[in-house]
Amino acid sequence: MEKNTSHASNFIKDIMTEDLKSGKHKEIITRFPPEPNGYLHIGHAKSIVINFGLADEFNGKTNLRFDDTNPLKEDVEFVNSIKEDVEWLGFEWDDLRFASNYFDQMYEHAVSLIKKGLAYVDDLSADEIREYRGTLTEPGKESPYRNRSAEESLSLFEQMKNGEFQNGEKVLRAKIDMSSPNINLRDPVIYRISHTTHHNTGDKWCIYPMYSFAHPLEDAIEGVTHSICTLEFEDQRPLYNWVIENCETEAKPQQYEFARLNLTNTVLSKRKLKQLVDEKYVDGWDDPRMPTISGLRRRGFTPEAIREFCKELGVHKGSGVVDVQMLDHFTREDLKLKAPRTMAVLKPLKVVITNYPEGQVEMLDAEINPEVPEMGTRQIPFSREIYIEQDDFMEDPPKKYFRLFPGNEVRLKHAYFIKCEEVIKDEEGNVVELRCTYDQETKSGTGFTGRKVKGTLHWVEATQAVPAEFRLYNPLVLDSEEGQATESFLDQVNPNSIDIINGFVEPNMKDAKAQDKFQFFRHGYFNVDPKHTTSDNLVFNLVVSLKSSFKL
Repeated sequence: MEKNTSHASNFIKDIMTEDLKSGKHKEIITRFPPEPNGYLHIGHAKSIVINFGLADEFNGKTNLRFDDTNPLKEDVEFVNSIKEDVEWLGFEWDDLRFASNYFDQMYEHAVSLIKKGLAYVDDLSADEIREYRGTLTEPGKESPYRNRSAEESLSLFEQMKNGEFQNGEKVLRAKIDMSSPNINLRDPVIYRISHTTHHNTGDKWCIYPMYSFAHPLEDAIEGVTHSICTLEFEDQRPLYNWVIENCETEAKPQQYEFARLNLTNTVLSKRKLKQLVDEKYVDGWDDPRMPTISGLRRRGFTPEAIREFCKELGVHKGSGVVDVQMLDHFTREDLKLKAPRTMAVLKPLKVVITNYPEGQVEMLDAEINPEVPEMGTRQIPFSREIYIEQDDFMEDPPKKYFRLFPGNEVRLKHAYFIKCEEVIKDEEGNVVELRCTYDQETKSGTGFTGRKVKGTLHWVEATQAVPAEFRLYNPLVLDSEEGQATESFLDQVNPNSIDIINGFVEPNMKDAKAQDKFQFFRHGYFNVDPKHTTSDNLVFNLVVSLKSSFKL
């Protein structure tokens, strides 16, 4: 996919430029390293754009690497979804790697640390290790097993590998500094026992390296030059460097941190997103209300819009919350030149044009996209019976209401002026039908200048209209009011995050396919839902509305 990957100047780009200029590196190698324990979300998209985009700018390489060191939470379903998302965003990885491919090398590095007296097998439980670690203001205490001989730890570590101990019975810890002001350096666990089948290595291993130990080794093995991650890993950088230095790797990657993405009314935690899925608040990871890449794709967001959004965010250290409307803005900018225009009536009200010939259907010309004239025109039918929106009629309107009301005249988009003559109600007093007349001299495109009307309504011809379901979305999770405490983020789940209604679209929409995108006049941009649409049931997801108060 052809794309503009150029980033504005930023501190990581400047570092890369200087590293090449000084000869520190001959090429730039980055990696995108997701853990396959869930689906990617819009925050990951920012990391993808940074890692792949910066490497592309310097004609470098980017590996897609799965940090699959915790088989309890990982699954091949997540591996496949991540690959699909990266490709859909428009990026190609140079190598596909798995941390699990390096388990043998990691084990040997761990053995080397034990031999050097820099690692030991500990019998403390997880709770005891946590208690011994200390606090931000108090130093930790040394484990009573910290001074085990290298020989004893080597033997126990091999027994751990051979499956002779139960989960949690022993761990391997790095021997660094229990009084370090950085808690990450207080003898962190680097291997734990987990009798769990791994999606990639099967039952070969029952001990697995911790992320903080595995990740720098993965980078070094792959020759990564710039290990780019988010700011929550900044405190782990000293441990990252300790592993690289003491494992004496040939390559010496360096870690650089940037601010993670925070969006209004949006949860960007895989743990919380998984909870929404598991507890059935949504109908899967790809629910259009979810901020996952698969959810955004299903809803109708485009890869081009997401890439431009991520590039506009920039690469910096400062944290903050970004208005989610910024993503909507880039989506509108992308779709306005791509999406065909058409008409849809979401809440139909029948209109009978009493002076239009019965049985006659005429075809009218309508532009497909006025901003892209070369897209041409389409034909839409017009007859005695049409549907308009219920909201476009008021029996007793306020001042400056320019739509339809008794005695008022409006224009039908691409068609004629009509005037409301009579209102038909049911037994309960609800308006169920309007009787109108039309002026055949006012046909669109004929240059009629006899009089003007202030309102223009969209409509759909009734006899050939195609039934459709429309899904309108609001934020799934609402930001809590300032100062308001909630016990769980689930308290902020919006009970009105989706509104499903039934209406009609133009007959030329009957062959619309999954992921086709349209602008419905006066409503917004919609996408054909790929999950619920069938040959006889069209379902449209609202992507974004037509207008927003947001400005860059």
